[in-house]
Amino acid sequence: MRKLVLALALLPLPAFATGLEIDVAGEANGTITVDLFEDVAPNHVAQITALAEEGAYDGVVFHRVIDGFMAQTGDVEFGKMGGDMSMAGRGGSDRPDIKAEFSDLPFERGVVGMARSQSPDSANSQFFIMFEPGPFLNGQYTVVGSVTDGMDVVDAIKRGTGPNGAVVGEPDRMEAVRVTE
Repeated sequence: MRKLVLALALLPLPAFATGLEIDVAGEANGTITVDLFEDVAPNHVAQITALAEEGAYDGVVFHRVIDGFMAQTGDVEFGKMGGDMSMAGRGGSDRPDIKAEFSDLPFERGVVGMARSQSPDSANSQFFIMFEPGPFLNGQYTVVGSVTDGMDVVDAIKRGTGPNGAVVGEPDRMEAVRVTE
C-alpha cells in the first residue's frame, strides 16, 4: 500500500480549476470532494458541471456498486430516489452524448470516470468512482477527475448484490452536488 501511495504521489496530475462537492446519504454519509480535470476532458467536465449546477444530480442514487471495483451514479433520467429503480443505469440527460476524451491517466483508486455503453462516444451523465485500480479501463473510458477528500465516504457506499452490481433495497444517493472553483 505504501508503494502505491508513493507511486500516485509521483504521478503528474492534470491542472484543475473546477471541482465537485457531493453530499452522500444512506449507509454512507458525508461529503466527497472531486477535482475535475478540465484540461484532460473539457467536454465531459462541462457536461458534468452544467448538470450539477442545474441540480440534476441531486437525489440520484448509486445504482451499480461492485466491491473492489467502483461505485456508479449519475443517471439523472431514471436514477432519482423515489422513482422506479428498475431502469436506473439505463438513462442519461436530455443533453447530447459526448465524444470520448481518452487520456494516458490511469484508473487508480479514487479516479472518477465517465460511464458509457459499448460505443466509446456514448457518455452522457453517468460517472463512477474507483475503489481500486482498474488498469483494464485505461484508454477505454474517459477520466474526468479524482477524489481529493472523502474516500472514506466512497468506501462506505452500499455495495450491490444484484446482477452486475445492482444495488438491492434502498441505495445510497447523492443528496446534493455542488460545483466548486
